[in-house]
Amino acid sequence: MRVLVVEDEVRLSAALKRGLEAEGFTVDIASNGSDGLWLATEQTYDVMVLDIMLPGINGLKICETLRAKQIWTPVLMLTAKDGELDEAEALEIGADDFLSKPFSYRVLVARLRALVRRGAGPRPVAMRVGGVTLNPVTRVCEHAGREIELTGRELAVLEYLMRRPDEVVPKGDILANVWDYAYEGGDNVIEVHVSSLRRKLGSDAIETIRGGGYRMSTGRN
Repeated sequence: MRVLVVEDEVRLSAALKRGLEAEGFTVDIASNGSDGLWLATEQTYDVMVLDIMLPGINGLKICETLRAKQIWTPVLMLTAKDGELDEAEALEIGADDFLSKPFSYRVLVARLRALVRRGAGPRPVAMRVGGVTLNPVTRVCEHAGREIELTGRELAVLEYLMRRPDEVVPKGDILANVWDYAYEGGDNVIEVHVSSLRRKLGSDAIETIRGGGYRMSTGRN
């Protein structure tokens, strides 16, 4: 797995390179935004780590530029500890995940692996499956012409299922991609969130596949 780390803190980038290589990643480092954007557009990566505060071009602009060029490499943004506004903007311009500094290295690795599993498919502005519409950028969900209020975790579960409308999605996959590595509870938490989504979207919105997992109903049957 090949990862690009764009980080101007020399000690941090060196530590990430050593640690990620020990985990089996192939790591390229860019210490400023201009070099990072060039590498991201000229080379192919499985996942990217972008700091927001960079000399030259900041990480938000890099991510926005990549998405405008339809480069869908999964992006994990590194934000300041009090960077709530940065986190919101990162998601709106196409980042896939974020971590606030200082962060747990184990959580970083787990999230990078989850992003690699998710892949680099296109992120459409809005998705529609059956009677449900979800805009991942604005985080707005609609059903039967009504806007549906969802919690952040409900939205994340729904988005994960909607990106795989014709697949039976095992509970383990949902847990691995929507909850982070530090989560130590059981997979019954998924049943709770799916039940809540059904109450809001209709009982037939999400199918339960016995012994398999869940599938977003397309309404074609």
